[in-house]
Amino acid sequence: MKTEPGIEELLRIVTGLVGEIRPGRAPVAKAGSHLERDLGLDSLARAELLLRIERNYAARLPESTLAEAETPADLWRALQSAAVSADTHRRTAGSGPIDAAVAPLAGEPPDSETPFVAPQDASTLVEMLLRLAEHHPERNHVRFLQAEQLAETLSYGQLAHQAETLARGLMRQGLKPGMSVAVMLPGGPDFFRAFFGILMAGGVPAPLYPPARATQIEEHLIRQAGILESCQAVFLLVSPEVRLPGRLLQARVAGLAHVVTIAELVQGEPRARDLPPVCAADTAFLQYTSGSTGDPKGVVLSHANLLANIRAWSAATALRSEDVCVSWLPLYHDMGLIGAWLGSLYNGMPLVLMSPLDFLARPQRWLWAIHNYRGSITAAPNFAYELCARRIPDEELVGLDLSSWRLAANGAEPVNPDTLSRFCERFAPFGFNPAAMTPVYGLAECTVGLAVPPPGRGARIDRVGRERLQQGIAAPSTLADAQAVPGCGMPLPGHRIRIADDGGEPLPERHVGHLEFGGPSATSGYFRNPEATRDLFRNGDDADGVRRTWLDSGDLAYLADGEVFLTGRVKDTMIRAGRNLYPYELEAAIGALPGVRRGCVAVFGVADARGGSERLVAVVETRAGADAEEQRRAIDVLGMQILGEPLDDVVLAPPHTVLKTSSGKIRRAAIRAHYLAGTLAAASHAPAWQVVRLLAGAVAARLRGGLRSASANCYAAWAWGLFAVLTPWVWIGVVIGRKRVGWHLARGAARLLLRLAGGGPRVSGMANLPLHGPCVLVANHASYLDSVVLLAALPRLPVFVAKGELLGNFFARTFLAALDTEFVERFDARQGVADARRLAARVSAGDCLMFFPEGTFFRPPGLLPFRLGAFQAAVEAQAALLPVAITGTRKALPDGTWRPRRHPIAIIIDTPLRPSGTDWDASLALRDAARARLLQLTGEPDAEEDA
Repeated sequence: MKTEPGIEELLRIVTGLVGEIRPGRAPVAKAGSHLERDLGLDSLARAELLLRIERNYAARLPESTLAEAETPADLWRALQSAAVSADTHRRTAGSGPIDAAVAPLAGEPPDSETPFVAPQDASTLVEMLLRLAEHHPERNHVRFLQAEQLAETLSYGQLAHQAETLARGLMRQGLKPGMSVAVMLPGGPDFFRAFFGILMAGGVPAPLYPPARATQIEEHLIRQAGILESCQAVFLLVSPEVRLPGRLLQARVAGLAHVVTIAELVQGEPRARDLPPVCAADTAFLQYTSGSTGDPKGVVLSHANLLANIRAWSAATALRSEDVCVSWLPLYHDMGLIGAWLGSLYNGMPLVLMSPLDFLARPQRWLWAIHNYRGSITAAPNFAYELCARRIPDEELVGLDLSSWRLAANGAEPVNPDTLSRFCERFAPFGFNPAAMTPVYGLAECTVGLAVPPPGRGARIDRVGRERLQQGIAAPSTLADAQAVPGCGMPLPGHRIRIADDGGEPLPERHVGHLEFGGPSATSGYFRNPEATRDLFRNGDDADGVRRTWLDSGDLAYLADGEVFLTGRVKDTMIRAGRNLYPYELEAAIGALPGVRRGCVAVFGVADARGGSERLVAVVETRAGADAEEQRRAIDVLGMQILGEPLDDVVLAPPHTVLKTSSGKIRRAAIRAHYLAGTLAAASHAPAWQVVRLLAGAVAARLRGGLRSASANCYAAWAWGLFAVLTPWVWIGVVIGRKRVGWHLARGAARLLLRLAGGGPRVSGMANLPLHGPCVLVANHASYLDSVVLLAALPRLPVFVAKGELLGNFFARTFLAALDTEFVERFDARQGVADARRLAARVSAGDCLMFFPEGTFFRPPGLLPFRLGAFQAAVEAQAALLPVAITGTRKALPDGTWRPRRHPIAIIIDTPLRPSGTDWDASLALRDAARARLLQLTGEPDAEEDA
C-alpha cells in the first residue's frame, strides 16, 4: 500500500502505542497494517489510540471511527474529515513505487516494461504471491534448468493460479486449516505449486527430502517417519517415483491418511468454495532442523517470521529486482526454500534453479548458469565452494565470466578460511570479485538468516591464538600456527545477538560463549515439543543492561567489533583436561589424506569415567585398497598437530558409515551413539533386506496402532456416553434453578463427569483464592474442557466471561445466562469498551470474574496475545488479579477433534497480583505480569512472538 502524504506522524503514534503494549517485539505500523491482527490492538487499546490521536492533532474524530477503522490508513482518512488545526502537523511527500524493472536474462526478451512493485505491506506469504500475481502476472519468476537446458518457466500469475487449483484439490480430499502436509517432492515446479497450494488451503507445509540412496533407504524412512509423527501429517505429497517409499511411510505412521501426487490432486472439477483466511500469526511451515546434534525438531515459523527475515535480509544485502539469483540448493532446506526461492519471489528477482544433483555431478554448471544468466546473487554451503575450487578442470572454464556475481553467501555449515582463499584465487581470473565472498550465519530457529557482513566487503578473517581460544579467549595472534576464524557479519536489522556464559551472564567481546539471539524472525518454539521449547528460551541482559528474552542457538561464538565469529556447536565441543576442543579443522585435515573420503570424517568425544574427561574418537570413511596402518599413523600425527592431544580411537570404516543430515552436516550425535553401541557397520544392509525390515516394522506398528486406537475409541465412547446422559438433566436443572442452585448442580455434574471419565484435575494454590470479596481470575485457554475443569475445581462461584458469539446459540445462551454469565463483544470495538466498563462495575460490587484473556484457542501449544478487558476491570476496581494455569486439557481434548483422550489435568492458582495504579500503564503492567506467570506455570511457548 502506498503511504499517503502526511500520515507519517500518525504512524509514529500508532507504533509508539504498540511498543508500549509489546515492548521489545513490536512491529512497525504501516498504513495498511490491521490494527488488531497485525498490531495486536484490541478494542481497549484502539480507544486509547484514538484518544492520543485526538490530543496530538487537536481534533475530534467521528464516533464511528472506533468501530469502523481497521488500519492506520482508515484513521488517517477519518482524521482528514475531522476539524484539524492547521499547525498540528505538516504534510510530507509520499514516496512512489520502486522504479526498477526485471533484469533481462541472456538470450531472452525482457519480461515486462512495468516497474516492479515489491509487496512491502503484505502480511502473509499468500498475500505476497497474490499481490505479485495481480501486479505482474506475466513476469517470469523462475526458470528451471535440467542439465544446463531451460526446461520450464513459471510466472507469478501461473504460480498463483496453479497453487489455487491444488489448494481446492486438497480441500476436496479433506484438508482442514491447521493440518500439516508433508511435502516429499524434488525441487521443481511441483514443489512450488504444492507449497503455496497448501498455504492457500490453510494447511501447514512440512518439507521432507526424498530418499537419496537405496543403500540407506531404511535409515532415511525411519527418520522421515519420526518427522511425520512429530508434525502429525495427514497428507504426504510425493512424486510418482517416490510413491513406494511413501506407502511404506504410510504403513508406519498411523495418522498419515493420504499419499498423493500433484496430478491426482488437480484432477476433477474444482469446487467453488472460498479459500480459508490466512493471518500473519498463522504457521507458514514447519522447518525440521537438520539434526546434526540430535533428533530433528520442528521449528514453528509464522508468516510474520518469514516476511520479517526476508525483509531484513533484503535490506542488509541491498537486494533489488535487477538482481538475478542462481541456485541449486534443495528446497526442503531453509537456505534454498527461504533464502533463494522466497527471497527472490519477494524482491522480484528472476530465479534460475537447477537440481542439486546437477550441481554435484558437474559443479561447473552452477558457474556457467551464473555466466549465462548474468547471476548476481547466490548462496551455498562451504563444501560447494570447495568443490568448485578443487574439482572443476581448467578446460571446463574456458570463456567463463563471473563478473556479474556480487554476493556469494557462504553458510549453513562451518566456513573454512582456506576454502575462501582457494575459491577467490581460482576464479579471480574469470572475473570473480573476492569482495563478493560473504560468510553468513543463520539457523532455522531464526527462520534462516541472522548475521551478514556489509555487501561488497569480502571475508574478514580473524587470527587468534589456539591455546587461549581453548581457554575461551579469542586473543589476536600473529603466530604462524594461529587459528583462522571467519567473521559472519553483524545482526540483521531489527535483530540482536549476545554472547553469554554457562550461567546466562553476558560476556565481553572476544570471550567465547553461547550465542543467543532475538528478533522478529525468531521462532515461537518447536512443534509439539514443550521440553525442547523450554530449553530454547532464557532471560538475560543485553549489552546495555536491558532484560530480554533470548533464544539459545546451540552455537559457540565470540564478538569482535560487533561482528559474530563462530567457533563451533556446543554439543560438538570436546573437553579434554579442561580445554575445549573443536572437531572441524581436524576433520577437514583428515579428509585431505590419501584414501580418505573427503567430507566423510567425524571426530567426537565420549565420556571417560576413569579419567573424568573425554576420549577422542575419529570415525573415518576410507576407500578400498588404502594402507590402514599408514592412515592411522597419519591421523594420529594430525591429531597432535591440530588438537595438541592424541586420538584415543581411530575407526576406519566403509563408505556410508558417517551419517549426515539432509543438508550434508555430520550427525556426530548419531555416530557417537552407533559407536558406543558397537553398530557402526550396521547401516549398510542390502536395499532388499532393508525394505523387508521396513515392511515388518510397518506391520508391527500397524498392530500396535490398532490396539491403541481401539482403546482410545472405547474411552472416547465412554466419555461421550457420560456426557450424553448427564447433559439434558443438568441443562434443565440449571435453567430452572437459576444462579446459585444452578451453579451447585453444574459443579456437581462437572465433578462427576471428570471422576467417572478418569479423575478430576489436580489443584494446587487453592489457599491463594479469596472465598469472599472482589477479584479477577485470568486463565490460559487451550481446550473446550477448560470451563468444565474450572467449574469442578473452584470453591467459590465465579462469574464467567464468555464471547458474545455464543448468544446466537439457543442452548448455550439459555444455559450460560442462567448461570449469570457475562457476554462480551470481541469484534465491535465500541461495544467492547462498554462491556469493559460493565465488567469493572461488577468487580467493584464484589463479584469474582473469570476471564480467558486469549479469547480463543488453537491446537498448537502457545499462549496467544491477551485482550485487555480483564486487566482494565481489575485496575478500575483496584481488585486482586489471580493467574490460573491450566495444563493437560489441550491434549485431553485437542482443538479440531471431538475425541477425548486420557491425560492428566492440573490447575495452579497463583498468588494474587495487585494493580500498580489506576491508569492505562497500570493495565499494561498487570497484563504483562500475569502473562509472564502463566508462561512460566504452563510451560507453553509465547505465541505472541508470532503475532
